[in-house]
Amino acid sequence: MKVLITGGNGFLGGYFVNHWKAKGYEVLTLGRGENSDIKCNIKAEVPKINEDIDYVIHIAGKAHSIPKSKAEEDDFYNVNVNGTANLLKGLNLKGIKGFIFISSVAVYGAKDGLNITENYSLEATDSYGKTKIEAEKLITEWGLKENVTISIIRPPLIIGKGAPGNLGKMITGIEKGKYFNIADGKAKRSVVLAEDLALFSTKLISIGGVYNLTDGFDASFNQLSNVISKAKNKQRVKNMPLWLAKGIAKIGDLIEMILKKEAPFSTKKLKQMTTDLTFSSEKAITIGWQPKEVVTNVDLWIK
Repeated sequence: MKVLITGGNGFLGGYFVNHWKAKGYEVLTLGRGENSDIKCNIKAEVPKINEDIDYVIHIAGKAHSIPKSKAEEDDFYNVNVNGTANLLKGLNLKGIKGFIFISSVAVYGAKDGLNITENYSLEATDSYGKTKIEAEKLITEWGLKENVTISIIRPPLIIGKGAPGNLGKMITGIEKGKYFNIADGKAKRSVVLAEDLALFSTKLISIGGVYNLTDGFDASFNQLSNVISKAKNKQRVKNMPLWLAKGIAKIGDLIEMILKKEAPFSTKKLKQMTTDLTFSSEKAITIGWQPKEVVTNVDLWIK
């Protein structure tokens, strides 16, 4: 049995490659890197897949950045939408049984809320969320046409060793003593372990459907920062009062308006750090999703 994993050499892809190999599958990776079994830049070309594939896990995509120009916005579309379209063209007539797409809770476009379910409308307005929506549609339509079971995973912040994006920035900030909680860090965010996504994928791929996958415990910024600082042998993270954070955020807004570039801290980022945003994975629990709690399994994600 063969499984094709796009983005298999990346942070999340590595977890999936290791898990599927451990389950006895022959794993083929597809990507731009020299270590990929099938070398292809799918945003610009259709991959040449000469082997029969049983399962596909599509992880490759563009994330962890805010476009600062029209060219960067276009790159999101080229990678996440055109890349998906090219992959599907390369997969036609391969006798595939199941396909998993790693999407994101960003498709909802929600800025706050509690226990958001898969029934929430897709209202993303940013480049990342919008292109994930389009990719989901392409894959769903292709699955119906080709009679392939499609499973779409919408994860929140993914936690694992060497994680990029906001988690990586948070860890670095704590290591350097430059990270502060705001308003006691009470705001909660859904998170999930990369390892759990990989572990669940071998079951999910034959079931199909759309699922939010979270650890179900919804850690606060205070809880996350405390376990990180303890694991890194750093002092407990300090708190910044809300009134001070608002003043600094306004300065950031002014910098963004004048310089036309993202500031280290702004009103938008302040809101992200002071409002709850959690997602429900009750639907996945009904088919066997049993995640581990992130904050009590620090050894799985702190180097």
